[in-house]
Amino acid sequence: MASFVPSRPETLEDQRLYTEARLVEVACLDCLARVRVKKNSEHQTSVQWNGEALAACPEFARRDATSARRDVHRACSRLMASIERAVRDGDVPVGAVDGY
Repeated sequence: MASFVPSRPETLEDQRLYTEARLVEVACLDCLARVRVKKNSEHQTSVQWNGEALAACPEFARRDATSARRDVHRACSRLMASIERAVRDGDVPVGAVDGY
Protein backbone atom coordinates (compact mmCIF):
# COMPACT_ATOMS: atom_id res chain seq x y z
CA MET A 1 0.00 0.00 0.00
CA ALA A 2 1.42 3.35 -1.00
CA SER A 3 1.50 6.07 1.60
CA PHE A 4 1.40 9.78 1.09
CA VAL A 5 4.12 11.80 2.78
CA PRO A 6 3.62 15.52 2.22
CA SER A 7 6.76 17.47 1.50
CA ARG A 8 5.69 20.83 0.05
CA PRO A 9 5.47 23.58 2.70
CA GLU A 10 1.89 24.54 1.76
CA THR A 11 0.80 20.89 1.93
CA LEU A 12 2.43 20.49 5.34
CA GLU A 13 0.65 23.64 6.54
CA ASP A 14 -2.70 22.36 5.23
CA GLN A 15 -2.10 19.08 7.07
CA ARG A 16 -1.25 20.92 10.29
CA LEU A 17 -4.34 23.12 10.00
CA TYR A 18 -6.57 20.11 9.36
CA THR A 19 -5.20 17.99 12.22
CA GLU A 20 -4.18 20.55 14.85
CA ALA A 21 -5.70 23.98 14.23
CA ARG A 22 -8.29 25.17 16.70
CA LEU A 23 -7.75 22.28 19.11
CA VAL A 24 -8.54 23.48 22.60
CA GLU A 25 -7.53 21.67 25.78
CA VAL A 26 -10.52 20.66 27.91
CA ALA A 27 -10.36 19.00 31.32
CA CYS A 28 -13.03 16.57 32.46
CA LEU A 29 -14.91 18.14 35.37
CA ASP A 30 -15.02 14.71 37.03
CA CYS A 31 -11.60 13.03 36.74
CA LEU A 32 -9.58 16.00 35.38
CA ALA A 33 -8.35 14.04 32.34
CA ARG A 34 -7.16 16.60 29.78
CA VAL A 35 -7.94 16.12 26.07
CA ARG A 36 -7.77 18.31 22.97
CA VAL A 37 -11.09 19.20 21.35
CA LYS A 38 -12.30 20.80 18.13
CA LYS A 39 -15.92 21.39 17.04
CA ASN A 40 -16.39 21.92 13.31
CA SER A 41 -20.17 22.14 13.77
CA GLU A 42 -22.75 21.82 16.50
CA HIS A 43 -23.11 18.10 15.70
CA GLN A 44 -19.43 17.19 15.15
CA THR A 45 -16.82 17.01 17.90
CA SER A 46 -13.24 15.80 17.48
CA VAL A 47 -11.52 14.62 20.65
CA GLN A 48 -7.83 13.75 20.81
CA TRP A 49 -6.99 11.54 23.75
CA ASN A 50 -3.47 10.87 24.99
CA GLY A 51 -2.20 8.04 27.20
CA GLU A 52 -2.30 10.13 30.36
CA ALA A 53 -5.94 11.13 29.81
CA LEU A 54 -6.95 7.53 29.03
CA ALA A 55 -5.28 6.34 32.23
CA ALA A 56 -7.07 9.01 34.28
CA CYS A 57 -10.57 8.22 32.95
CA PRO A 58 -12.47 5.94 35.36
CA GLU A 59 -15.26 5.36 32.83
CA PHE A 60 -12.80 3.87 30.32
CA ALA A 61 -11.14 1.86 33.11
CA ARG A 62 -14.52 0.31 34.00
CA ARG A 63 -15.20 -0.55 30.36
CA ASP A 64 -11.74 -2.09 29.91
CA ALA A 65 -12.27 -4.28 32.98
CA THR A 66 -15.42 -5.81 31.49
CA SER A 67 -14.31 -6.07 27.86
CA ALA A 68 -11.47 -7.70 25.98
CA ARG A 69 -10.85 -4.45 24.10
CA ARG A 70 -11.73 -0.78 24.33
CA ASP A 71 -14.73 0.49 22.37
CA VAL A 72 -12.98 3.48 20.83
CA HIS A 73 -16.16 4.80 19.26
CA ARG A 74 -18.02 5.30 22.54
CA ALA A 75 -17.27 8.55 24.29
CA CYS A 76 -16.86 9.10 27.99
CA SER A 77 -20.18 10.61 29.10
CA ARG A 78 -18.55 12.72 31.82
CA LEU A 79 -16.00 14.17 29.41
CA MET A 80 -18.68 14.91 26.81
CA ALA A 81 -20.65 16.84 29.47
CA SER A 82 -17.46 18.78 30.26
CA ILE A 83 -16.96 19.58 26.57
CA GLU A 84 -20.58 20.71 26.22
CA ARG A 85 -20.08 23.02 29.18
CA ALA A 86 -16.86 24.41 27.65
CA VAL A 87 -18.79 25.09 24.43
CA ARG A 88 -21.58 26.87 26.35
CA ASP A 89 -18.98 28.92 28.24
CA GLY A 90 -17.33 29.93 24.94
CA ASP A 91 -14.06 28.13 25.67
CA VAL A 92 -14.46 25.82 22.62
CA PRO A 93 -15.48 27.65 19.43
CA VAL A 94 -17.96 25.95 17.11
CA GLY A 95 -17.42 26.10 13.36
CA ALA A 96 -14.58 26.79 11.01
CA VAL A 97 -12.44 29.86 11.39
CA ASP A 98 -10.77 31.19 8.24
CA GLY A 99 -11.90 28.08 6.35
CA TYR A 100 -10.45 25.60 8.86
